Amino acid sequence: MNEHITRQLREAAEAHQPDRARMLARVQRGAAGPAVRHRARSGLRSWPKVALAGLAAVGALATGGLAMAGIGSWTPTPSDTVTTAPATPSPTVEPTPTPTRSAPPPAAPAPATPAPPTGAPTGTPTGPRPTPSASSRAQNGPLWSEASIDPHSTVFWAQSNLTLRTTQPLTSLTVELRIAQTGDVRDTGNWRTLPVDDFTVTVQETGGALVYRWVLKPGRTVPAGQHEFAGQYNHATGVRGSANDGYRVDAQSAGGSASVWGGFPPGR
Repeated sequence: MNEHITRQLREAAEAHQPDRARMLARVQRGAAGPAVRHRARSGLRSWPKVALAGLAAVGALATGGLAMAGIGSWTPTPSDTVTTAPATPSPTVEPTPTPTRSAPPPAAPAPATPAPPTGAPTGTPTGPRPTPSASSRAQNGPLWSEASIDPHSTVFWAQSNLTLRTTQPLTSLTVELRIAQTGDVRDTGNWRTLPVDDFTVTVQETGGALVYRWVLKPGRTVPAGQHEFAGQYNHATGVRGSANDGYRVDAQSAGGSASVWGGFPPGR
């Protein structure tokens, strides 16, 4: 009888279709609290105790295996899935570019030397001294003189300079520059290092030359030292010859009267 019961139980277990929902509910209740005892069915009370014990053992084994199989194959429903929020990406720090040292700008070309403005001195003449001749006298009494063509002169403009030195104060002085008319010679200005108000200045074309004349006003005095006089003029384009140019200085000092005169070196 026991083998018959065992065989029936085995066949019943193999043919049993587990109720998945009920098993899950039982597993959940078991995890939540103590197991609830159920009343045994009334039909089983007539079975012998040995049959009931075997049936209970086989049933427990079958139920437990099915429950474990159900749990192993159970896939959580969408409501049980835990969604993890994506981690906030750390801000990307861009590397700071290394500053590149720029090449220095090219040096600006040196400005061309402009022609000296009208009425402005250009410094001590550096041109060659005129060759002494019977028609020139560069030194007399307290006076010493030297004529030159200014180095800033160009092919269409020139300046004739006269340097005058005196070792004594002068109470009378007349300075005259004669610029030969070699073609389109026209006055563009003049200057001197002595006070403007001390002289009367005239510029006129006469005898085939442009003549600059400075005359010391009465009651004025020229101190001892070096002084400059200059005449400025345009001329025909090209190298201008100055062989026919000249100067003359007449002065009066405590030692008496003195005069110097001479010509200019070759022009440019």
